[in-house]
Amino acid sequence: MLLTLGMLGASLYFYQYAFVPSHKTFLSNRTEPAVLRAQQWLKHVPKETWTETGAHSELRLVADWVPAAKATAKTVVIAHGYMNTKEDMARQIRFFHAAGFNVLAPDDRGHGQSQGNYIGYGYADRLDYLKWLQKVIHRVGQGAQIGLYGVSMGGATVMYLSGEKLPKQVVAIVEDCGYTSIMDELAAQGKQLFSLPRYPLIPAVALTASIKAHYNVFAASTIAALNHNTRPLLFIHGARDKFVPTSMVHREYAADHSAKQLWIVPKAGHAQSLTVEPGRYQQRVIGWFDRYFD
Repeated sequence: MLLTLGMLGASLYFYQYAFVPSHKTFLSNRTEPAVLRAQQWLKHVPKETWTETGAHSELRLVADWVPAAKATAKTVVIAHGYMNTKEDMARQIRFFHAAGFNVLAPDDRGHGQSQGNYIGYGYADRLDYLKWLQKVIHRVGQGAQIGLYGVSMGGATVMYLSGEKLPKQVVAIVEDCGYTSIMDELAAQGKQLFSLPRYPLIPAVALTASIKAHYNVFAASTIAALNHNTRPLLFIHGARDKFVPTSMVHREYAADHSAKQLWIVPKAGHAQSLTVEPGRYQQRVIGWFDRYFD
């Protein structure tokens, strides 16, 4: 009984630690100067605030729509990282806008201006993004050409999306340092931060989260989703990533059977590939979408 109570207490603690939106002491609070400059740009660029209702929920979700300076059908939908917001993606929004693309940048459930009291880790959010995609198509038209782009949790989000029945307008995907599954990421962080083994705690936390957040954490595998992907996919990962171990991207790359490329960025830690290789990063990402946009 004591063991059971102890496991229950630990599961609830780690659910609060990992799944409830709040200040996270294990995350850096430093904002890079390049991002700060882009955030100032984002405040003043012409844009619209879009809203949507979460899939299978009454949550009010919010996104920024930044139209291209010149009318175009080419659009990139951006997915942000864990405990980030659309404003944290300002640097990417800016370079996609400069390349002549429309950009849609949502706040995920429990993040930024969107409602929610739990973190969906991209898996719960993937169904929300399907609704955002329909909103883009309604705005741009049936001739829309859409690229999906995400970093960290956002990278997992677009990989989860790759396994869904996507609208034909989605033509290419770029994922940067997304994880193989929620359970794998929880296990990696449990080991790194607390030297904890995967069993029995991580399955217990996953069960707790599945009950409290009302989505199946056990089913949240990007590997399974990638087995069904048909869109060209560029994988990016830092060679020195310890937050989402670099070994994960090799498993993801092997699971995908579409047209694909893998870029491991030397000396880059987690979500630092753009910082370490800004010119090459933008060239590769923009080039990937340009290759598949008409």
